[in-house]
Amino acid sequence: MDPILELSQINFVRGGSAILRDISWTIGPDQHWALIGTNGSGKTTLLKIITGYLWPSSGQVRVLDHTFGQVDLRELRKQIGWVSVSLGEWFTSHHGDNTVLQVVASGQDASIGASYRNISRETETKARRALETVRLDSKAAQAYRLLSQGEKQRVLLARAWMASLRLLILDEPCSGLDIPSRELLLDGIEHLSHDSHINLIYVTHHVEELRDIFSHVLLLANGRVLGRGTLEEIITDHSLTDAFGLPIEVQWDHGRPWVKVARTTTSLKK
Repeated sequence: MDPILELSQINFVRGGSAILRDISWTIGPDQHWALIGTNGSGKTTLLKIITGYLWPSSGQVRVLDHTFGQVDLRELRKQIGWVSVSLGEWFTSHHGDNTVLQVVASGQDASIGASYRNISRETETKARRALETVRLDSKAAQAYRLLSQGEKQRVLLARAWMASLRLLILDEPCSGLDIPSRELLLDGIEHLSHDSHINLIYVTHHVEELRDIFSHVLLLANGRVLGRGTLEEIITDHSLTDAFGLPIEVQWDHGRPWVKVARTTTSLKK
C-alpha cells in the first residue's frame, strides 16, 4: 500500500531565515506518528505544509497518494482532519449554542461553516455512537459552549470520527487540560485509533502524553529532524536532552514514557 504521507527534502525559508531544513518523512498506512519538538522547532510550519496552507521553498510533498502541485488541495483537505484548542474556540464563538450532538453530526459532511440542525436518523445514530466512544453521550443535548475545555476537545474528536477522513492531525489537543481531562481525551484518541481507518499525527511537546498507540516519532529541533523511528528508538535520554536543551531522563511504564529533568549542579550551570 502507498504511504499516507511522503515529504522529500522539504525546506522553508521566510524573511531570509530557514524555518525548516531538509525535512524528509514517510508515514506508512498502518502507522500513527507523534511529532515532538519545543515551541519554535517548526512543528506548526510543517503541519501547514502538509495541509497545503504553506508552500515549501523546495522539496516535494505527497499526501494521500497525491503530489502537491498536481491536485486540488480544497478537495484533498476534505480527507484531512485537524483537532486543536483553537478549533474548539472557533466552534464556541460561532456555534456555541448548538448542541453537542449537532456539533458532532456536522462532521458527517465537514459542514464547519453552518449550523447542523436537520439531522437524519442514520446520522444521529452514528453521532451518538461517536459520543459514546469519548464518554460524552450523556451530554448530547447540552449546548457546546457550556462544556469544559476537555469536554470540547473530546466532542471535536467524536466529530472527526464522523467524517470520512484518512489523516487526522491532533495539534496539542491536551493543551491546558488538567490530568483527569487529559487522560479522558487520550482514552478517546485510543478508542478512535482502534475503531477507524484514520492515520494519526499527534503533535505535542509533552512526552508523557504518548501512549503505545503511537508507533513512531518524528523529533524536531530548530527546523531540523533530530530523529525518526519507533517510539522506543526516539524517546530516549540522549535524544530528548538534545531536543529540549536540558538533561532529561526517560522512564517507561506500561509502554508509556515519563520524563524528568536531572537538576544537578553541573546541568544547571550549563
